[in-house]
Amino acid sequence: MKSAIIQHYFPELTDLQKNQFELLYNLYSEWNDKINVISRKDIENLYINHVLHSLGIAKVQTFKAGASILDVGTGGGFPGIPLAILFPEVKFHLVDSIGKKITVVREVSSAIGLKNVTAEQARAEQLKEEYDFIVSRAVTRIKEFYQWIHRKTKKQSLHERDNGILYLKGGDLDEELNELKKPYQLYNLSDYFKEDFFETKKVVYVPL
Repeated sequence: MKSAIIQHYFPELTDLQKNQFELLYNLYSEWNDKINVISRKDIENLYINHVLHSLGIAKVQTFKAGASILDVGTGGGFPGIPLAILFPEVKFHLVDSIGKKITVVREVSSAIGLKNVTAEQARAEQLKEEYDFIVSRAVTRIKEFYQWIHRKTKKQSLHERDNGILYLKGGDLDEELNELKKPYQLYNLSDYFKEDFFETKKVVYVPL
């Protein structure tokens, strides 16, 4: 199974979830030939570089049933689609400004039977709803991202942790985080995943 690495780190998956993860490879391979959502040479690394990377957020924060999560700049559906498979009782709103990418998100979600994903061509600043958490995979500098979405979380927290941003980012973040001038917590994904890819990858949590 191509998706065996996911089961290794998330052993509690149901048969349905295992099947949904397994289906992703062929779906993304087919869609990538039409609309480039993952770099061509990277499709072989789909499960580590994209799916498992997205699920790094789940190692830092488990979402409770009934929560709503916004994924900004989702591209082809990362981190939103892997998280939506893992948390079927949670609502995910995936947005991207590029319509072709949202087409891929809708088609992949539909093909694997996800009922908890809404995909929309939109910019974060245009959205009127509020969410428990806002997730993203390094779409811009953290300070700029914060300015886009800092009024989009619900006042009441469903989780022990305050509502806020869970941001996947790599490399040396000292300068970016100093620029933010807000409290934050940093989690190294190398603490959870042993593959070399995760050596410099992090989740940044910023309460809102």
